[in-house]
Amino acid sequence: MGVNYSRALREDEIAEMATDTGFSARQITRLYSRYSTLDKANKGYLTREDFEHIPELAINPLGDRIIEAFVEGSQDQQVNFRQFVSVLARFRPVKKGTSNQSALNTKEEKLKFAFNMYDLDRDGKISAQELTEVLKMMVGSNVSPEQLQSIATCTMQEVDCDRDGSISFDDFYQAMKSIKIEEKMSIRFLS
Repeated sequence: MGVNYSRALREDEIAEMATDTGFSARQITRLYSRYSTLDKANKGYLTREDFEHIPELAINPLGDRIIEAFVEGSQDQQVNFRQFVSVLARFRPVKKGTSNQSALNTKEEKLKFAFNMYDLDRDGKISAQELTEVLKMMVGSNVSPEQLQSIATCTMQEVDCDRDGSISFDDFYQAMKSIKIEEKMSIRFLS
């Protein structure tokens, strides 16, 4: 069951989360306020349904996949505040020339998060079918099934380096290594 965070956070908890995530104490306090707002029933944890009520996720074509990223590490589908902050830390920007990078917002971690958006069955590889399904989520009915299949086939041919019929994380990393994912996969969190 989720840990109850309906009480105020202790300074040592904030300090530990700051060390683990790279967020400042002030940012953690702000995130806690947002988390508490999302926990309308004051349960001390968030459920899939709580996330589904976030308007930005409700209209995002990958909203279900993003919600899954929050709840997947939890056996009971209940997300405590520490888990919530840990997922959000992957979206924390990295400022050039500073040491504000944590283990959670490295290029590799950001790419693992993106990779998992496509790896629907969590088997460590992206099949052509999974790629097609995610592309369909993203473009809806704006592209014909034939066009989707063509895009997926071309992508597989280009990215599947070892030609095993699937995209491994290594294949994905190699394809994305020139993209500045640190900038593209960032959310500005108020200080």
